[in-house]
Amino acid sequence: MPVVVVESPAKAKTINKYLGSDYTVLASYGHVRDLPAKNGSVDPEADFDMLWEIGNDSRKHVKAIADALKDDNELILATDPDREGEAISWHLEEALRKRRAIKKDTPVSRVVFNAITKAAVTEAMKNPRQVDQPLVDAYLARRALDYLVGFNLSPVLWRKLPGARSAGRVQSVCLRLIVERETEIEAFNAREYWSVKALLATPRGKQFEARLTVLGGEKLDKFSLENSTAAELAQQAIQSRALSVARVEAKPASRNPSAPFMTSTLQQEASRKFGMGAKHCMSTAQRLYEAGYITYMRTDGIDMAPEAVAEARDTISALYGPEYVPEKPRIYKNKAKNAQEAHECIRPTEMMRKPADLKVSEEDQRKLYDLIWKRTLACQMEGARMERTTVDIASDDAQIELRATGQVVMFDGFMRVYEEGRDDQVVDDDDGKRLPQIMQGEAMDKRSVTPEQHFTQPPPRYTEATLVKRMEELGIGRPSTYASVITTIQDREYVRKEQNRLFPEDKGRIVTIFLVNFFRQYVGYEFTANLEEELDDVSAGDRDYKTVLSRFWKDFSASIAETSDLRISEVLDILDDALAPQLYPAREDGTDPRVCPKCGAGQLHLKTSRTGGFVGCGNYPECNYTRPISGEGAEGYEKVLGEDDGDEIHLKSGRFGPYVQRGEATPENKKPPRSSLPKQGKEFLPGWGPNEVTLEQAVTLLTLPREIGIHPDGGAIASNLGRFGPYVMHQLPDEEKPVYANLKETLDVFEIGMNRAMEMITEKRNNPGRGRRAAAKALRELGEHPDAGGPVNIMDGRYGAYVKWDKVNATIPKEVEVKDVTMEQAVEWIAEKSKKKPTRKAAAKKKPAAKKKAPAKKTAGK
Repeated sequence: MPVVVVESPAKAKTINKYLGSDYTVLASYGHVRDLPAKNGSVDPEADFDMLWEIGNDSRKHVKAIADALKDDNELILATDPDREGEAISWHLEEALRKRRAIKKDTPVSRVVFNAITKAAVTEAMKNPRQVDQPLVDAYLARRALDYLVGFNLSPVLWRKLPGARSAGRVQSVCLRLIVERETEIEAFNAREYWSVKALLATPRGKQFEARLTVLGGEKLDKFSLENSTAAELAQQAIQSRALSVARVEAKPASRNPSAPFMTSTLQQEASRKFGMGAKHCMSTAQRLYEAGYITYMRTDGIDMAPEAVAEARDTISALYGPEYVPEKPRIYKNKAKNAQEAHECIRPTEMMRKPADLKVSEEDQRKLYDLIWKRTLACQMEGARMERTTVDIASDDAQIELRATGQVVMFDGFMRVYEEGRDDQVVDDDDGKRLPQIMQGEAMDKRSVTPEQHFTQPPPRYTEATLVKRMEELGIGRPSTYASVITTIQDREYVRKEQNRLFPEDKGRIVTIFLVNFFRQYVGYEFTANLEEELDDVSAGDRDYKTVLSRFWKDFSASIAETSDLRISEVLDILDDALAPQLYPAREDGTDPRVCPKCGAGQLHLKTSRTGGFVGCGNYPECNYTRPISGEGAEGYEKVLGEDDGDEIHLKSGRFGPYVQRGEATPENKKPPRSSLPKQGKEFLPGWGPNEVTLEQAVTLLTLPREIGIHPDGGAIASNLGRFGPYVMHQLPDEEKPVYANLKETLDVFEIGMNRAMEMITEKRNNPGRGRRAAAKALRELGEHPDAGGPVNIMDGRYGAYVKWDKVNATIPKEVEVKDVTMEQAVEWIAEKSKKKPTRKAAAKKKPAAKKKAPAKKTAGK
């Protein structure tokens, strides 16, 4: 009776069901051997000989396999179908041979399956092979490199940078990406620009928005309207002219589905849609794989088995109709550079198994399966067909032109099932709007013309999704490493995650600065990517792994030796000079930026502690001035205004100008309360400048944000000073984001009352402007749909009243008053809109295809 070995007990349990009593299925519980964490585990002087050791936890599992082989003299290694799985099989065979558990006559074979299903396992058993030595060599090379970098570079960090914990071949390059992005954000200078939009109405009274594109006969670019004066002149130019429709252009457009998931894209989409970290995503996928629900979750491949494609097409036809199945199957080209490691995409093992059919205890497993199931079906569905409409409205003298754009979905195609998320959502997406019927030559009625202020935004901080995407683009790491690398830099406290964004800690900054200055080549993006390609060549059998190790070690060991001779003070001096432009930018008053702003005598220097790097005064302990290495306070403002409630109130200067702060930052209180000095436009408010602000004013500022009162519908209304001026804000319990309304006068943040704040919030909520629409309000509730169930309501829409049921929005004819609408009329309009009389079953399981059936028009869609 052959002994079959897999990694996990869950996988063993599932496979045992398929193989039955003719096999003994045991688990190795992951890697059975590893390099001991001591000097000499990899010996470059002995041709990179590697010393392996069976872990304490693994001894009993290896013994159990060895004991089973006493009675069953055949070993089948059935670990995962990738480099790591191949390595575990190799380790097992090596360890068992050393124990003499494998005899000369013991057959040893290797089987792989991409999915834990009866068919896949049975087929694999019919096609055994031997352990793939090139894949093992690629694993050995990676493991040796990671050991040599970590075991030789980490001690250098410990000695030169107190508080630094470790460095790694891929980990340090990943950290560099995050630190450099933060530096970009800090160096970013926001640029002001304005736009002008107009709320127009057709002769039939239907309203829509258009934005100004031509002024004075010249096409506007993003920064044409630089300030409020230019915007107001543009506003007056529109208001003083009659407008009519110059052009209406409707073009067909199409969208095709995304490729099925591989490891990196699954991690990205799980992060976007669920905020699921890479590590959590992979552990959840692992459990789905071991239960037999999905194919193997560590893969670079996006191709799908022909039988899976056929099953997907049959499922699509059965669930959504034959019109959603394309004439020919969609073929996706595999992106993996090494065919030996290119497995099938991540997909369900049975296409007809819906998320509701899963027998799982954790909801995250069901959510992730739902994502994989929908993406897999969508990738084999028809594309979506749209009609994109562009309307240009101009003045008779051609001095003014505005543009409105909209889109009508003619056939939803794959979008019926799935749409890929975006890393940074577009706030102003005009293409998604619907336009009323607009005819060329028609005069447009101006309802309102509104200038809007904008500021350019810095590049966004990485999320785990965008970081994985960037690493993939650069060729850094591989799918199996992304999750562990991102987890490690957070565990080391080099990076913290807030609201799904990754921020570098000072400890992570100083480590990156050190490595970039002393080991630049080894944290270089191109060098790391080229090394990954060499390792891929090893796994393909095209390169000798010891040659790769030898060439790497020759230069790396020399760099280690050079740095080891440096004293800590020398290292800090070199880093201090390298960072001088960032740490000590020129001051507006022309004084020396290295002079301590607190005592006025000491020189500022880069220092380190167990919590990371910082800038401190050379006169310590007489002067205890410190600030983060990010550069806050570099401009020179630093004084104590006085004390309040036992706390010193400081005046400091940061990236966005002067601010007041209560107390100093400490390891326990990293972010003490602070508030910027108020401005009116670009100038400080009279009496509130850095040379005028008093202790009393500072304490008042530190009371912000100020709670004005509780909104009748829930939630507090508050006022505050923001980067771009004073505002009031409120968020309803069911709102995704708060509503903000700008205040004209800065000091209103301290004085505005509840009535005025309520008015401003209500006005903003009802007229949110570009990029944000208030939820439609029900004017009347007609009751339950008599055939299909579900509420039928009359809604107050942007372009007038309409009937809403489920996902169907039906226009109320112009001649019918809202108060006179009956349920019978509403049902008739709904049926006409959806082109199919709904049934109770359809309402529960099928989305009404209102948009799909809308006819194409030369004019904008109704």
